[in-house]
Amino acid sequence: MTQKIIYIGLGSNLAAPETQITSARQAINALDNVQEQAFSSLYRSPPMGPQDQPDYVNAVMAVRTDLPAIELLHCLQKIELEQGRVRKDERWGPRTLDLDILLYDQDMINLPDLIVPHYGLAERAFVVYPLQEIAPELSVPGKGGIASLIEQCPLGGLMRLPL
Repeated sequence: MTQKIIYIGLGSNLAAPETQITSARQAINALDNVQEQAFSSLYRSPPMGPQDQPDYVNAVMAVRTDLPAIELLHCLQKIELEQGRVRKDERWGPRTLDLDILLYDQDMINLPDLIVPHYGLAERAFVVYPLQEIAPELSVPGKGGIASLIEQCPLGGLMRLPL
């Protein structure tokens, strides 16, 4: 299988979120057949769901891999568990780590456990702004260029954190 560029969203709002993101980046880099291509700045954003939780820290990572999408998803879920993620029925609740496959090259994937491009990608400032930072020419299958997505996506409280 040929190598593809994959974009992964990283988010955390519990247990030292910046450290969680850094640890997840290292764990993803340690996966066999995965090479980091780019990593965005860290961004702080208000929670999407219940507002009685801490702000999130988010980033986007580009990797090159030949792993099939579902296999990569399972690797990312294992990293989440290793970093204390507890899966609950509550959507958008607090979590130590959330890793999402945002884009799998230009593929469109519709499986029970994985939909790519990620279903909320175009509406989420904490995804589109870091994506634009590392891939300003990116085209999102079925959605268009990242620059046009930015124009339609207000910051909504998103702030880039200082280095």
